[in-house]
Amino acid sequence: MPLLPRLLLSAPLLTSTLAPVQAVEPPSSLLIKNGYVMSMRAGEADRESTDVLIRGDTIAAIGKNLHAADARVIDATGKFVLPGFVDAHSHLWITTLRGQFRNKDGKFFPVSNRLGAVMKPDDIYTAMYTGAIELLASGITTSSDFFDNVHGPASGDAGYRALSDAGIRAIMFYGGPDKTSATPIDLAHLKQLMAKPHDRVSLGLAWRLPRDLHDEAVWTIRDREYAFARDNHLPLQVHVSGEADAMFNALIQRHYLAPFVTVVHATQATPAQLSALEKAGGSLALTPISEERVGYGLTRYDQFKGVTRQGLGLDGNALAGSADMFATLRLAALTQSGATQDETGPDPRRLLELATRRSADAAGLGRVTGSVEVGKRADIQIINPAALNMSGFGGGDPASLIVYSAGPENVETVVVDGRILKLSGQMQHINITALVARANASARHLREEAAK
Repeated sequence: MPLLPRLLLSAPLLTSTLAPVQAVEPPSSLLIKNGYVMSMRAGEADRESTDVLIRGDTIAAIGKNLHAADARVIDATGKFVLPGFVDAHSHLWITTLRGQFRNKDGKFFPVSNRLGAVMKPDDIYTAMYTGAIELLASGITTSSDFFDNVHGPASGDAGYRALSDAGIRAIMFYGGPDKTSATPIDLAHLKQLMAKPHDRVSLGLAWRLPRDLHDEAVWTIRDREYAFARDNHLPLQVHVSGEADAMFNALIQRHYLAPFVTVVHATQATPAQLSALEKAGGSLALTPISEERVGYGLTRYDQFKGVTRQGLGLDGNALAGSADMFATLRLAALTQSGATQDETGPDPRRLLELATRRSADAAGLGRVTGSVEVGKRADIQIINPAALNMSGFGGGDPASLIVYSAGPENVETVVVDGRILKLSGQMQHINITALVARANASARHLREEAAK
């Protein structure tokens, strides 16, 4: 291995190149001036030439000609001010496996299992920190991260620290060390993490159904884990894919659907199954790109309209290709219009709501984030349309422009909890060159270890 990557890989986790973003205190006040505010609140019209005043970590006022003598000012003239995207389901630990699962050279599950098995805590930290920074750079301010590669307390601590240090808002769904589902989740360590509450990073359970749905011994383990989440008021996510019909039916028959449960994928779910989820008050996380990537099918979001609490997810930066919620929105829209042969079928405004307010509601964070409104945390992205890929817009509702034309490169400013994490197109307080070198070194290290 070349000297620089080797040094980066062996360096302490919290070096100056990976300084915790949370250490940067927000200004006492921040004033976003003269932007086109798209609040994403249900039924609320956009507001042109409008200011957003942030006090500490909270949105304090929205209106025209706001003044705050002590505020740092960001000029948003001609730009779109939106809530940050909320990633409804992800796997950030696979970030450093990018490019290893290709059509002919390896399928996702065998490759991720092989490389994930040799990840040390430093590798976990690097992958999840790098992935979270990439999300933030792309306008994604909240992640529901399904961390199903916890090989022990040190791995769990590394993942939790990575999310905390990156500055993102997140729920870390704590999972088991393998995909067989026969190994119990380390509930004792999860409880230790719960005893150290973090204002921005909370915890949940990354739960899996038995691989053999008739294995009552494994169901006993799963029952204990489910009860732990329920009794400790933790959100729980569960995959429904592969044997999706049987898995969804098992959730229904064993009375596992509940308001704290989010069903992930469920691409081929039947109306009866979705009705059961809605009746139970549960949530749904749709991941259109990964469903096509692994050949599970097409996500037609009109088929899920009966589920109130739902959102859009990436399923991991590496599996989606990159941390690009715009690509996810675009694929959802195109799949809908193509499948129905109706160009007017997709509703760009509804899709933007799905990736912001509705994703936040699905994650149980609707009172905290997901919309630009007074009293909520200041999780905001500013999109600058002054770019070739967004040129030619003559005015009107910009929702279609954003869904069909925008990309992460158009996200000029990102604010989380009142902290400016991206400004004028540049991530703040992050040495991106060093971070990329470290991620690449870790990725090479994993391939070398897995080949032994």
